[in-house]
Amino acid sequence: MIVTNALSKTFKNKNSAVEAVKGVSITVRRGEIYGFIGPNGAGKTTTMRMLTTLLPPTSGKAYVAGCELSKARQIRAKIGYVSQKGGCYEFATGFENLVLQGRLYGLSKRAAVENAERLVEAFGMRDYCRRKIQTYSGGQRRHVDLGLGVMHNPELLFLDEPTTGLDPKSRAAFWNVIRDLRAGGITVFLTTHYLDEADALCDRICIMDNGAVAAEGTPADLKRQIAGDIISIGMEAVHFERATELLNSLSGIKEMQMTRDCVKLYVENGEKALPEILPLLVGNGVTIRSAELAKPSLDEVFLKKTGHAITNGAQKEDFQ
Repeated sequence: MIVTNALSKTFKNKNSAVEAVKGVSITVRRGEIYGFIGPNGAGKTTTMRMLTTLLPPTSGKAYVAGCELSKARQIRAKIGYVSQKGGCYEFATGFENLVLQGRLYGLSKRAAVENAERLVEAFGMRDYCRRKIQTYSGGQRRHVDLGLGVMHNPELLFLDEPTTGLDPKSRAAFWNVIRDLRAGGITVFLTTHYLDEADALCDRICIMDNGAVAAEGTPADLKRQIAGDIISIGMEAVHFERATELLNSLSGIKEMQMTRDCVKLYVENGEKALPEILPLLVGNGVTIRSAELAKPSLDEVFLKKTGHAITNGAQKEDFQ
């Protein structure tokens, strides 16, 4: 459904140039939910804007829904796009917004009303669809936004940070709607910085960092790349050097990483290693704040692939 080859975007001003997307090459298969994950500023939204024909690439090639990226009119007829900010008209009802969207895509009034009725039922909007958008909660707005994106029955749906700002209950309900869309034959491409969301929803994911692809695969495959267990030992940075010397003397530690206030150890058998590690550190003057044993998660995959936690990535807004 999507194929890109070295897709890049550079923003220039009088004094400098910023390479926001650096040679992204990915393939999105028909009928899957594909996740684009990374911190703000990683290049996710810029890539999505290129794929939705809203932003021309600086270099590289891409095909979307079988069309070369320059064929904007043909691509737009086949895709839906839900931005971070949404596109609802505040002073109309949710139902009126849906019907208007259908009409803008060339549907007859009857067809637009029928599609709107179907989506109201499918997305559980019956109780509030006749109220004006300005009275809606965040979760209710996002359901209408999603409806706007699929009013014309697209083959491919782009969702940019679809659950940002929603409470846990609304997020879970939204995930179910996205799964239902995929079950109905729509391919979904979503960006998110919620790793639990990517793990729960996506068939495959692409980890973006600093404008480039750091890793790609199914969540299970990526987690399998981090074999064994993970021991996280909280301590002040002043102890890092001494802790490293002590831990390097032990066998069974495959890899060691330092974060701001934690040493992460990748070991074969955490239950066996932890009782050996803690007495060694404490007995040699290393003050330990906390110790945790865990199995690999997407957070750990992101840390290993990029060298930093996703919450410690760039905090600026994605490039415009």
